[in-house]
Amino acid sequence: MIYKCIIKPVFDCCFAFILLSLLIPIILVLLFLLFLQNNGSPFFSQSRPGKHGKLFTIYKLKTMRDTCNDSGELLPDHQRTTPIGSVTRKLSLDELPQLWNVLKGDMSFVGPRPLLREYLPLYSKEQEKRHEVKPGITGWAQVNGRNTISWKQKFDHDLWYIQHQSFILDIKILGMTLTKFFKTQDVNASSQTTMEAFNGNN
Repeated sequence: MIYKCIIKPVFDCCFAFILLSLLIPIILVLLFLLFLQNNGSPFFSQSRPGKHGKLFTIYKLKTMRDTCNDSGELLPDHQRTTPIGSVTRKLSLDELPQLWNVLKGDMSFVGPRPLLREYLPLYSKEQEKRHEVKPGITGWAQVNGRNTISWKQKFDHDLWYIQHQSFILDIKILGMTLTKFFKTQDVNASSQTTMEAFNGNN
């Protein structure tokens, strides 16, 4: 309880501040390049449910253009992804602005990933428990398959994490995340896989 309520929030805030300070040159370079490739729009922001389902604005680097077909519908992801955006996404650098979300207290470094607000009415009572903790930049589901696993497996991993949350487990997840980051092939495979939409049954 002390770890969850005191130690983890303090760690999140301090570590996010340190990382933002160290990575700001990289972030600025990416912002400039994505600004040029996305017609002046380097950020992607979206409303997502956080702890207790409270909505917050999540920030990412924008890796795709808003290009539409003749019917006004967005083209497939692979057709809209910019060259810089592709590299940024493969290396998961598009997640860097979420350090600001952690610093603000909306997110944690480790926790269930924040999903779309449209999914809120579709959750079962058991699945709703994923909102008992802050969402994370990485989590148990991310280091155990990310977008390559089923929705059931993803929710099972999220709920398992909530039941077993501890300092040791968080350190393990952060370590596994770094390992996958340096194994570029694994990162590429998972980051380029698009998860099918959740409909409450899958």
